Amino acid sequence: MAQAVQSFRDLVVWQKSIQMAVAVYRLTEGFPREETYGLSSQMRRAAVSISSNIAEGHGRLSTREYRQFLGVARGSNFELQTQIEIARALGKGDSKLLSEAEGLSHEIGKMIFGILERIRDQASQN
Repeated sequence: MAQAVQSFRDLVVWQKSIQMAVAVYRLTEGFPREETYGLSSQMRRAAVSISSNIAEGHGRLSTREYRQFLGVARGSNFELQTQIEIARALGKGDSKLLSEAEGLSHEIGKMIFGILERIRDQASQN
């Protein structure tokens, strides 16, 4: 039997998104200095946005607001996936670290989609 979620910290999707943000920071540490305010900064902000929006949405008082914040997190995740592709195409960053961040991003995307589907299904039952 699954335990009830008491805090956003209990959400596996939030935990994975923290792992991904750390992976993105490690990845972008290897970017050239001229990317400090370019791609590196964009990737870091997108990665941090995902976990932040999951947490903020979980703290809201309505399911509607939670869905909205999950939607923002999903959008930031897609943004990060695009930026990872750009970094790869430009030859920026370690390929292993790129793959790690990309894998986590895809996993998180599936998890967010699953949560949104469960919320939608619950709403249709009421």
